[in-house]
Amino acid sequence: MPDKIALITGASRGLGAALAVELAPTHHIVAVARTTGALEEVDDRIKAVGGEATLAPMDITNADAMAQLCRAIHDRWGKVDVWAHTAIEAQQLMPTDHVALAEKDWAKSVAVNLDAVARLIAYVAPLLGSEGTAAFFHDDHAGEAFFGAYGATKAGQMALAKSWQTETAKIGPKVRIVTPRPLATAMRARFHPGENRETLVSPWDEAKRLLPELLG
Repeated sequence: MPDKIALITGASRGLGAALAVELAPTHHIVAVARTTGALEEVDDRIKAVGGEATLAPMDITNADAMAQLCRAIHDRWGKVDVWAHTAIEAQQLMPTDHVALAEKDWAKSVAVNLDAVARLIAYVAPLLGSEGTAAFFHDDHAGEAFFGAYGATKAGQMALAKSWQTETAKIGPKVRIVTPRPLATAMRARFHPGENRETLVSPWDEAKRLLPELLG
């Protein structure tokens, strides 16, 4: 088993799955997502490249589950070398004056994109120590028409990440914030129906491009 540990939150599909597979030859992967079947498919890909994974089919909004996971990581390995956070809630596009009316969707966006991230930073930071790396992924839609819920909660997530980045610049852990190119994912298809997907980038290719930047 590799000495290095990579925690991927949102590992079941898209960029999270691709990063898990790309890191697998050099890191033991702790893959977190809600969908067991999709995680098992990622596990098959990880095994195909000679890697190993620990699958954690959990909801990141469950504070107790995340606390137990981080405690288990501490007890087994004592650290996390890389944490890549790709989990996101993409509320359907709607006029801003409708956002609060879709109460359950808005609450879920806040729970996933803001509350869970703030909590995970607190839980994972001790595992990263001064030498680990945390990675967040910029996707700016703040101010765009019909992106009120996603734009606001994603911008809030980035504000948390940027503050943490500033606070730890001299003492660690390293906090990376990178901007993926437009990806051929299901989430983007929801936001841009009818878009020519031939112009988009595969998450697998983008993971290869971003990984050197993430690892410094």
